Amino acid sequence: MQGNNPHGPVLVTGATGYVGGRLWRLLEGQGRPVRCLARRPDQLMSRVGATTEVVSGDVLQADSLDAALTGIASAYYLVHSLGKGEDFAEQDRVGAQNFARATRRAGIGRIIYLGGLGHGDNLSPHLKSRQEVGEVLRESGVPVIELRASIVIGSGSLSFEMIRALVERLPLMITPRWVEVKAQPIAVDDLLAYLVAALDLPLETSRIFEIGGADQVSYRDLMAEYARQRGLRRVMLPVPLLTPKLSSLWLGLVAPLYARVGRKLIESIKTPTVVRETSSLSIFSIKPRGMREAIAAAIKNEELQFAQSRWHDAFSSGGNGRNWAGVRFGSRLIDSRACHVPVGVAQAFAPICCIGGKNGWYAYDWLWRLRGFLDLLIGGVGARRGRPDEELQVGAAIDFWRVEAYEPDRLLRLAAEMKLPGRAWLEFEVVPNKYGTTIRQTTLFDPLGLTGLAYWYATYPLHRLIFSGMLKGIACRATQPNSLS
Repeated sequence: MQGNNPHGPVLVTGATGYVGGRLWRLLEGQGRPVRCLARRPDQLMSRVGATTEVVSGDVLQADSLDAALTGIASAYYLVHSLGKGEDFAEQDRVGAQNFARATRRAGIGRIIYLGGLGHGDNLSPHLKSRQEVGEVLRESGVPVIELRASIVIGSGSLSFEMIRALVERLPLMITPRWVEVKAQPIAVDDLLAYLVAALDLPLETSRIFEIGGADQVSYRDLMAEYARQRGLRRVMLPVPLLTPKLSSLWLGLVAPLYARVGRKLIESIKTPTVVRETSSLSIFSIKPRGMREAIAAAIKNEELQFAQSRWHDAFSSGGNGRNWAGVRFGSRLIDSRACHVPVGVAQAFAPICCIGGKNGWYAYDWLWRLRGFLDLLIGGVGARRGRPDEELQVGAAIDFWRVEAYEPDRLLRLAAEMKLPGRAWLEFEVVPNKYGTTIRQTTLFDPLGLTGLAYWYATYPLHRLIFSGMLKGIACRATQPNSLS
């Protein structure tokens, strides 16, 4: 069988999903030849490296799988239909049957499947479907490694984002009984380590491994720990009357983004999902981290991902363009605007690198001075520091901002040091175009709980006026460079 070569080509299904999107990058970074199966290959084409191939295919369309599996040694099955409506179990079953038959025809050496952890006959429809998919894959005769996991903790994972949405928005939470049910959450990096290690595990027949983190905890524990690490005070009042159906309706009101899958997720939580069979700890050389470390890593990873992102790309991907109060990127709020000036990048950047201090902020300087005075009154740094006379450098203070990133004639990013219910940044970037230069200004706010959200929305009209005026002032000054002081 082709799969006897553990370093042969690997197929990743679900390559645009949360786990699959991380997995192919990890395999690619290890130098393994990877083939990604995607219903919309154009979403991946520009993101993969030279050793990764993207092919069109859909597990619900059996005739699209044979070509995708040709020459493949091992295949990851990371497909599920949780968000596809009430017939998700039937779609999962059909997709698994199609894939199982195609892998048998192709002579695949092994299938690695990520399933759901749970025991007994009282499983939710979602968990029953996940475990049924594993049975269907094993019936193909191809050896299957099924990794059964509980809650996945990582920046961007459904469970983590739901926890964050609730904790950030609700100082007082009415918690139903299912919030106390035990689970064994696993950090996404540990889950990926298991998936990669499964490629090289000696395998004669199908195996099921239960995997989880170091701690057995409840959703209440997870929410309390997230609040602690974010510095938020939250009160949770248990109420035994809230059923999963009522809880999902409530979740839809508080966090509409998760309304569609909320009920299925909550139904999965109402029964314990803890590891009972512990052979994975001795067979795999992986030591899963605990809840605190997993949450800390998720928060830190989000910081790194965001630092590496172009904020205006996040803004432009927000869907229907600008709304009255910016767009969201994770827990952060973004407001971005741009203008074009008929000058080169150096001339366009000149007023930006001179901003602050005695040069002012190019619009409504009296409001900036008032903001500095109010900041002093509440114990902040105020605007007393001015700006350095020499060329800017990272770490320099400008009034109540500090330079976080500086690239001459390209980028200036300022981090706010005034008193705020959260963290704020102001970024300027200049990019050449065929007519001259585009100047983009982006303001970003990472609110701390409900107080931070209230601050953003309450001050947004004033901030929009100020920052729009600032950008116009910069553009005007850029076309008159001799007027710079």
